[in-house]
Amino acid sequence: MNHLHSRTNGCVKGFAVANLTPVIDWRQMSQTSTSNETGAHGPTRTVAAIGVVGAGTMGAGIAELALTKGFRVALYDVSPEQLAKAQAGIARNLEKLGAKGKLSADPADLLMHFVGVTDLHGLAGADVVIEAAPERLDLKKSLFSQLETMCPRAILATNTSTLLVSAIAGGLADPSRVVGMHFFNPAQVLPLVEVIRGEETSEEAVAVVAQLSRDLGKTPVVCQDTPGFIVNRVARPFYGEALRLLGERVADAPTIDAIMRGVGFRMGPFELMDLIGLDVNFASTVSVYEAFFHDPKYRPHPIQARMVAAGRLGRKTGKGFYEYGEEQSERLAPEVSLEFAERISTRILAMLINEAVSALADGVADARTIDTAMKLGTNYPRGPLLWASELGLPRVLAVLTELHEEYGEDRYRPHPLLRRVVKAGEPSFYQE
Repeated sequence: MNHLHSRTNGCVKGFAVANLTPVIDWRQMSQTSTSNETGAHGPTRTVAAIGVVGAGTMGAGIAELALTKGFRVALYDVSPEQLAKAQAGIARNLEKLGAKGKLSADPADLLMHFVGVTDLHGLAGADVVIEAAPERLDLKKSLFSQLETMCPRAILATNTSTLLVSAIAGGLADPSRVVGMHFFNPAQVLPLVEVIRGEETSEEAVAVVAQLSRDLGKTPVVCQDTPGFIVNRVARPFYGEALRLLGERVADAPTIDAIMRGVGFRMGPFELMDLIGLDVNFASTVSVYEAFFHDPKYRPHPIQARMVAAGRLGRKTGKGFYEYGEEQSERLAPEVSLEFAERISTRILAMLINEAVSALADGVADARTIDTAMKLGTNYPRGPLLWASELGLPRVLAVLTELHEEYGEDRYRPHPLLRRVVKAGEPSFYQE
């Protein structure tokens, strides 16, 4: 039995994973923090209780974060074993944070506001439910169909990173309650949350989730429901163009990584793919590529496909573009000229900038929001649209035009908005 503190039958006792029916009355649990969203006519909704669907790494991280901010939390998973594992991990992490003086309350007191359930009815008292289930549209649609009935007053948020919010909400009686709330892993640490407005999402749902993100200590960026949202879309060229350079034997992985660190990135593209997991990164690329109907600028690279098929997934398997563990490979990059390094970095940056311009033109978000998302969501040293101004928009256009002429591929076509802004003599995409 996993003895965590939670509520059972109206009181706090040692907790074992339970299939809880009837519905938990969360209002009998001790009062904790609330999130108040204020509208034009005063408060529209108070968030005190949060339900989380999925006890994997992301779901458990969101639940832990909410607990540390004083919310009441119910964590659901269909697997009792996975739920018990998540609960034990959350308890350990809270103890560590408490020992370091990083909690506002005793860990045992926080755990009194935490319950684990293997029946979705256990989330019925939630003000907001955050779904963090595997990235399968059929699974998410099934879950939301059940949650719509079981949680009649809750805002229903999905943590999807690759699926359209509108597709998840499609078929529901009231899709206005569904909104995207995309955390970045680890949810307890990374500061960004993308708040995605689906086709039918209400302004109340957007406002409530944005305020909840702030109350969880995050910076929310509101964007439209397009493939990849902001971060997963705009970041694709950072990996894709690096893979193209590697595949053409222009430079090896350590050289490209070293060059990109040299212009301010904390990690090069190959180091970052190894950290994320090549399978996860590849799946995101495939998802965006398919969602944009095979637009060549998002095409996955065969090198990554082969590595995923071979099980070279990065740090988690001990081998990716580099080797890890006792026989960790040395990352020795050969010395290259400043001219060569500038050619590599400018090519990758120009592709990043062009994709950010594309997202801007598509109305995904404004320039400042896109830059904020890329800095906080990927830890870039600066946003790509600000970087474009620093490099000079005519220079960026010239690099893309040269690549387009050299390769003859639409992958390198400069976006028409970039051409128009340069033609107009504007120095920046920011509207002052």
